Amino acid sequence: MIAKKIYAGFSVLALSALLMTGCGNDALANKVHSVADLNGKKIGVQTDTTGDAYAGDIENATVERYQKAEDGIKALQQGVVDAVIVDMETAKLFVEQYQDIEILGENFLDEEYAIAMPLGSMKLKDEIDTALKALRVNGTIQRIKSNYEGDEKGQHPYEISDQVERSKGKLIMATNAEFPPFEYLEDGNIVGFDVDMANAVCDYLGYELQIVDMAFDSVIPAVMGGQADIGVAALSVTEERQQQVLFSDAYETTHQVIVVRK
Repeated sequence: MIAKKIYAGFSVLALSALLMTGCGNDALANKVHSVADLNGKKIGVQTDTTGDAYAGDIENATVERYQKAEDGIKALQQGVVDAVIVDMETAKLFVEQYQDIEILGENFLDEEYAIAMPLGSMKLKDEIDTALKALRVNGTIQRIKSNYEGDEKGQHPYEISDQVERSKGKLIMATNAEFPPFEYLEDGNIVGFDVDMANAVCDYLGYELQIVDMAFDSVIPAVMGGQADIGVAALSVTEERQQQVLFSDAYETTHQVIVVRK
């Protein structure tokens, strides 16, 4: 009877955290209030992301890796990790969805996202860079961005042109549809900022876009191995990745932030 009464008073999530820690709410109290507080803590990251790469440099920290960013957030809620490092816009969506987490005011890292291509694909890079520049100048990229964040969210959906001659054939895009608002599943379709941006690039250049969903840590290998023409998955430009793939000009500047329990 005692066990049943205890179970009735807690959500399944809170109960699992209580049983795991053995010390109730004190164990779920936030211990990270700044970047410096990450030293010696357990940090959740999505596998092979920029957060993953840089979390390993934090002194005495234990890095817990997850295939999905949201799995790291759930681990944070349960007390498995002390903090999660993730992209700012993705973090904002999780904070809207879950009331028991928040974003620290201090950014962890600034970064740029770009489109990955096989090394040596200079012609394709020149095409894509030209398209990105034109789409910035005419306001298309900003309109796409405003559709996923800010006061105009949902008001500027990108519509694929039916007036474009797709004379250049298919452009196969590798992505990981587990990173809202950049790429995620909605009603079985892969959508998001990156998807709209890639469609706009293809509309401008005359390609037909074909999207292939895969694990995040498979995106760059797919580009390197020729299974995909481009990788578009909120990919940060790093020195290590530049040895593996060719990057376009940056299409988005963002921040890695720290998500903690309230």
